[in-house]
Amino acid sequence: MGLSIGVISKGKTYQYHFGTTHKGLTGKPNDQTIYEIGSITKTFTSLLLAQAVEEKKVNLNADIRKYLKGNYDNLQYQGKPIRLIHLANLTSGLPNNLPEKLPAFKTKDLDSQLFEFKKIHDTYTREMFLADLHQVKLTTEPGLKGVHSNTAAELMGFLLENIYGESYPALLKKYITGPLQMSGTFVSIPVSLQPITAIGYNDKGVVMPDVPEDAGSAGAIKSSLADMIKYMTYQLKEKDSKVRLSHQTTWGDEQSNAVGLNWWTKTNFDGKRKIWTSGGTFGFASYGVLYPERDFAFIALSNESDNGTQDALDQIGKAIYNELYFGATERSSEGFGYSAALNALLIKLNQNGFEQAIPVAKELLKSDPKLKYSEGEINSFGYRLLGKGQRDKALEIFKLNVELFPKSSNTYDSLAETYESTGNKALAIKYYTIAIELDPSNTNSAEHLKKLKN
Repeated sequence: MGLSIGVISKGKTYQYHFGTTHKGLTGKPNDQTIYEIGSITKTFTSLLLAQAVEEKKVNLNADIRKYLKGNYDNLQYQGKPIRLIHLANLTSGLPNNLPEKLPAFKTKDLDSQLFEFKKIHDTYTREMFLADLHQVKLTTEPGLKGVHSNTAAELMGFLLENIYGESYPALLKKYITGPLQMSGTFVSIPVSLQPITAIGYNDKGVVMPDVPEDAGSAGAIKSSLADMIKYMTYQLKEKDSKVRLSHQTTWGDEQSNAVGLNWWTKTNFDGKRKIWTSGGTFGFASYGVLYPERDFAFIALSNESDNGTQDALDQIGKAIYNELYFGATERSSEGFGYSAALNALLIKLNQNGFEQAIPVAKELLKSDPKLKYSEGEINSFGYRLLGKGQRDKALEIFKLNVELFPKSSNTYDSLAETYESTGNKALAIKYYTIAIELDPSNTNSAEHLKKLKN
């Protein structure tokens, strides 16, 4: 539908707008058009948390129950409590959303169900949230496993309100939108600005409901391209200690994917830091990325949301970055975009054959102890081969990933998918089963396994 893109490069900003804010109208979005930014909201909330740390109001390693009223014996696992840092780096173990159990929807139509879902969450009060929080049961130790959780970010907002004695919108204005002069950024959009607010759609062009009222500090912020360029510039410069704290790795592997305070971070293939965030609501998608050492940032806002929108925005940002900093010959090379470790593996596989992937990789690791492979990068390489129709090569790469990361559910899931695509039902079932045993919440494996067994 509509798309607004901001590029920040070496102190200059560039804005681009496409499509429409309202289906059937010819008017393009502009710098002031307001979009829902979804989970990018979480980076604002984490910035407020960093502010509280700087003011010595909190310690990131503090038990969250210190800032909650009432008794929450359940917010720990075998004596290990949820700490503030766990709310900000996806490792709290809290469910993605509360309430965990929703009433049965009246319709089977997905689009209509979203409107019912919004109606439930529009009336889901803080008191109801806290009552349901008492019933949560952790199944793993906090701090070990990264899983998306709107519940964690909503709770962080409530804790910040308790700590400061001020509302979340008031804290945003006091510490972020006010100082940065972001006059087009809100939790609740004023009636006077409704005419410049985009309508959200799905991939079929159907109007979607607004973000629910209870999204709060997890996803309720709406903003314009003009304001988000200010925000991304502020984050890019890293002059503020709060920003630097937000970007520091608190969990994960920087060679693959790590997390700061609700910012994803990794070492890019070119050795530069890549720091990114994204958001999706029923009818909007957004994506932002920072490369501080390049003085480059990218932000994209769209009023269309489907399963591929955020990835598409990521690819646009990646393409612009690559074209700015690498020549056409470099970009067309087979191993472009991958680490030195994967490129070394690729060279050997082209010499010895992809069926030798496991012994070749082991030999490379043995010869160079500093060499390190990333599960995510190898998986991405396998899917790139699949996209080129090189199924046999992809299969060997996915086998290698299972060999290198035998405790990862995702590696078995990808291998199973590839076997399924080749018609090998027995091995597909075998590896989907292992994927589920390693991670019972792996819904993709569960769905495929059910389909194959039926």
